[in-house]
This record gives sequence, structure tokens and C-alpha cells, in this order.
Amino acid sequence: MAGNSYAGSKDCRFSVVRYGNVMGSRGSVIPFFLSLKDNAALPITDARMTRFMITLEQGVELVWHALEDMVGGEIYVRKIPSMNILDIAKAVAPEAAHEIIGIRPGEKLHEQMIGPEDAAHTYEYADHFKIIPAIHNWSKDPVRIKDGKPVPEGFEYSSEKNTEWMGVEELQKWVSDNSDKIGKF
Repeated sequence: MAGNSYAGSKDCRFSVVRYGNVMGSRGSVIPFFLSLKDNAALPITDARMTRFMITLEQGVELVWHALEDMVGGEIYVRKIPSMNILDIAKAVAPEAAHEIIGIRPGEKLHEQMIGPEDAAHTYEYADHFKIIPAIHNWSKDPVRIKDGKPVPEGFEYSSEKNTEWMGVEELQKWVSDNSDKIGKF
């Protein structure tokens, strides 16, 4: 984000979009669970594990919004639902048993998109949050803030504390509607 300070008068701006599990992508657990649904059991790292869930289309929409809205230096975080790993497994392979295998090195129990240290510079909008850097007093710049509302002190946006949750049936419908694309993007 500091690159915006060095751009000077050049017409070059940098911003970031941040989101969680892109449903059905090769990095998603969904195609992995689908490939194992006929096995004896699905490997579950930890029954408490949660993840943010976003469709590829929602991710692309966030990128387009950031390109239209950014001044430079902002981090855009879309509001998306969370799911517990056991619910993901139930949705994808309802008949499969679960085997708890433990968290692997470097793996997180929950995803955190906005930490409390960013709350003082984070603004809320209808379908996203925007973290604005504090450098050059940008986090107080009305051009960057636009119609955003400041989040409360200590605010945190993490998958286990999310207020929006995706249900098993909702993910099952998504998997059914998108079965031809899962694991191909």
C-alpha cells in the first residue's frame, strides 16, 4: 500500500481486495471433499474450524468495485457468510463419515479478514468494508471514505465471529448448480 506514496503525480494507484474461500476453486475444500465422498471418511482437521465462503462471481464483483472506487491504498473486504467445516462436509458428502486428523502446520482454525488493530481505519458499507491506511492522514480523507461509517473500536471481522452464516442446504444448492465448474477455476 505504501507504493501509493511513491507514485507521486504518476497515474498509478494500488489497492487490495481480500476475501476467503473461493467456493469450488482448486484451492477450496469443496472439490477435495467431492473427490473423497465415496471413501470411508472425510479428513477433518478440527471440528471447530470455520471459513469465509465467497463465489468466484462475488470475488470478481469486489475487484470491479475496487477499481471503480479506489483512490489508492485501500483494502476492500466483502461481507460474506461463514461456514463450519463439518457443515461443508455434510453439504458436499452427506453420507460420508468424518475423521478428525488435527490441524496441519501453518493452518488456521479461523480466518480473520480485519483485525482489531485495523478498526480505527476501517469503514463499513452496504456489502463490504474498506480499510484505509493511516499514512498521510488518508484514513480521515472524505474522498477515500465517501459514505462509509466507521466500525466500532476493537472491531474484528473473522469467520468464527461472523454474523452471517451459510447453511448446509444453501451450499448443497450451490454445489448442484455449479457442479460442472467445481475444481476447474
